[in-house]
Amino acid sequence: MAEQAQSKKDNIAIVIHGGAGTIMRENLSDEQEQSIKADLQAALDAGYAVLEQGGDSTAGIIAAIKVLENSTHFNAGKGAVYTKPGKHELDASIMRGSDLEAGAVAGVSFTKNPILAAEQVMLNSPHVMLAGSGADTFSKLKGLEQVENNYFDTEARFKAWQEVDAKTKAKQADQASEQDVLDAEFKFGTVGAVAVDVNGNLAAGTSTGGMTYKAWGRIGDSPVIGAGTYADNRSCGISATGHGEFFIRYAVAHDICARVRYQDKDLQQAAEEVIMQELKGVGGSGGIIGMDPAGKPVMVFNTPGMYRGFKTSKESKVAIYGDE
Repeated sequence: MAEQAQSKKDNIAIVIHGGAGTIMRENLSDEQEQSIKADLQAALDAGYAVLEQGGDSTAGIIAAIKVLENSTHFNAGKGAVYTKPGKHELDASIMRGSDLEAGAVAGVSFTKNPILAAEQVMLNSPHVMLAGSGADTFSKLKGLEQVENNYFDTEARFKAWQEVDAKTKAKQADQASEQDVLDAEFKFGTVGAVAVDVNGNLAAGTSTGGMTYKAWGRIGDSPVIGAGTYADNRSCGISATGHGEFFIRYAVAHDICARVRYQDKDLQQAAEEVIMQELKGVGGSGGIIGMDPAGKPVMVFNTPGMYRGFKTSKESKVAIYGDE
């Protein structure tokens, strides 16, 4: 029995991302790089500690994502980008692979940690997704910590907003061009985590501030089950990051898991087919992290870099650039 318990413990693992995009060495100082990697490692350690103590995969990914939401380095929580009106609207989702239960929130403005709101939707409502003021009201009723919207303010994201705003006004247009938005946005990104626990159950979660200068209540792939997040014990768990419109239209997270389940493909192969062929072929930029039920982590992206890391019983690693 002791050997069996140890065997299960050896399979626990967690993989995380902090966004994919135009992340180049020349754009990060040594100090910034070290600080980002320290926060990635802290997130891994927090999530893995839960798993190591016998906690379930849902609790593990929440512990990791909260660290990333509280870090100013990533486009989620405290580091969220600004909308066109100069505010913050946050999205998050979570899914359990054991029973396909899921929860998501979109466009929340006052919940400190949106991933916790997504969890509450999953656990304590008959719905999968709540949006806007209704999601904030639900979050408050569930006793989650609330903050003023300016809590999410950061200097770096404000500068990105100013850059796009200036270009927009110079062109006398109603909104920034797609390229203007991507130029400002793709240095930063969504966060997410996937884990497997001692019982072999997968869970995946994703959290984001969305796209710089987004208007009209724009929602990307992060809160959309099957696009930005998916988990199924019969195949894999996935959390995505990138240009959300493409990930929604191509149902990226579900597509990868479907290839594993129905075509009996290795997770690495399935992820590479979708990210490096399907998406790249139509101009979709981004990446995914994933994990199979055996605890094998996968990290695939078609951009210059992706903030990422994984921790298993045998190895722990964080990375930023494509050649790491």
